[in-house]
Amino acid sequence: MTNPSTGYASRYSGLSRMNQQSIEITRMIINDVDEIVSIENSTFPVPWSRDVFLRELQIPESRNLVAKAHKNQSKEIAGYVIYWVIAGEVQIHKIAVRENSRKSGIASRIMAEVLRCSREEGALSCTLEVGQSNENAKKLYEKFGFTVIEVRKKYYHESGDDALVMCLDLKP
Repeated sequence: MTNPSTGYASRYSGLSRMNQQSIEITRMIINDVDEIVSIENSTFPVPWSRDVFLRELQIPESRNLVAKAHKNQSKEIAGYVIYWVIAGEVQIHKIAVRENSRKSGIASRIMAEVLRCSREEGALSCTLEVGQSNENAKKLYEKFGFTVIEVRKKYYHESGDDALVMCLDLKP
């Protein structure tokens, strides 16, 4: 198992399919939060505030990863994920990719890292919620083997969309 105090994310370097940029997945740090909030605000109709992200960094069960794209001598946060590990279960709360980096394999890289780290920590299952109309996210989760276990009618108040609760068995 990985010791949470020493870190749960490895550096994942490689080339994304579409834009041939090197990607590194690391733990989120406080200096990442402003850039993450910018992505959050452009992605979600009801975004989390900066304070919520700062609190997540303090919660022992919370795991917070960023995908950094290397572009012309600099690194830009291309995406992030917030998930919790509690009593052998993983709950994915947020996953987002910067608009100009979508459809490049970054979300798949992030999800693969979440599942790898979760298995290392001994997690046995992973759950998440996704809007029924969010086709791209559903395809991503299905690609990793998630299946729908429950439908929560009109869960998202702002859109009236149903939430699909999806689960993946992580047992070896």
